[in-house]
Amino acid sequence: MNRFVIADSTLCIGCHTCEAACAETHRQQGLQSMPRLKVMRNRDESAPQLCRHCEDAPCASVCPVNAINRVDGAVQLNANLCVSCKLCGIACPFGAIEFSGSRPLHIPADVNSPKAPAAPADPLRVSSLLDWVPGIRAVAVKCDLCSFDEQGPACVRTCPTKALQLIDNTDIAKTSKRKRELTLAGALGDLSLFSQPEARK
Repeated sequence: MNRFVIADSTLCIGCHTCEAACAETHRQQGLQSMPRLKVMRNRDESAPQLCRHCEDAPCASVCPVNAINRVDGAVQLNANLCVSCKLCGIACPFGAIEFSGSRPLHIPADVNSPKAPAAPADPLRVSSLLDWVPGIRAVAVKCDLCSFDEQGPACVRTCPTKALQLIDNTDIAKTSKRKRELTLAGALGDLSLFSQPEARK
């Protein structure tokens, strides 16, 4: 079974509630607090960009340490195995994998010692694929459908306009059936362009 979350841009109001809920839910579990989705906007509409949990998941096929696998119909990432190679983020066709810094617990930020020069200032942020900060390991972050929560994805539960929906194979089958019914019931249009021209005498 394949499962993923889709967003309806006609309902999304760009409030970022889904991002906040995602970040807080994962933080409470001791996971990276970076949101697993990002609200994208253009002039007329907005919608969250999410992992599609692809059937052939290019991110999983390029991971050199098998940190990304399909579990219960969703593509899951084991952050403990991530080696920060960033290949998954490059391979993802939807840009749904980001990288969040992970600092060792016993090494606080901006530690200066008389035996070592002061640490350089952090470079300006460019992209999570290109950024590099000394002493911080970049860990891949992607949607896990809140697999640790029996209630399902936090983003779907908290969206005030119900713009997000969890989809599985049953929903896909129903939609495909309905689409076929509409196609058969509707006019097929002018097919004369596809008919063979009569042979000239």
